[in-house]
Parts: sequence; structure tokens; C-alpha cells
Amino acid sequence: MGKIFTIWDFMGRHKYWIVVLVFGVIIGFLDENSMIRRIGYAREIIRLQDEIEQYRAEYEENTRRLNELTTNPEAIEQIAREKYLMKKPNEDIYVFDDKE
Repeated sequence: MGKIFTIWDFMGRHKYWIVVLVFGVIIGFLDENSMIRRIGYAREIIRLQDEIEQYRAEYEENTRRLNELTTNPEAIEQIAREKYLMKKPNEDIYVFDDKE
């Protein structure tokens, strides 16, 4: 019985600190909007913003290439030769493999 009174006396003297500690544990770890989840969400937002920037740069590059293709017929010929291995009549094509 003496141990219970000792614990009760300790809780009575430090009740404000105990309430603050319990509140901090609930907000920090147990709540639906806990600090751990907020940190995880912040990391995900940063990752998604980086991905958006990557896609934006890729879009700008593709738009630039598309504009070049619509205005420059030599660019169409260059892509047809490099990507699809097309050739002019009486012309030979040699393909080099860089893998080996």
C-alpha cells in the first residue's frame, strides 16, 4: 500500500509534466496526424516535386524537338536515318554496336 501512495504522491507533484509528456506522445506518435507521418509526407512532397521538375524538363525538350521537326525537314531526315536506319537510293548503311 505504501508503494501506491508513493506513486500517487509523485503523480500529484508532477501532474503538469506528466500531462505534457502524454500529450507529446499522443501528438508525436499515436495521432492520425502525427509528426512522424508529417515528416513522411514532407519527404514524399519533395520527391514528387523533383519528379515534376524532371517531367517538365523532359516536356520542354520534347516540345523543342517537335518544333524543330515541324520546321526543319533535315531534322526529319536525320531522325529517319539514325533511329529507323532509312537510307537514300544507292547508299550503304553500316551499323556499329557500341555494346562490345
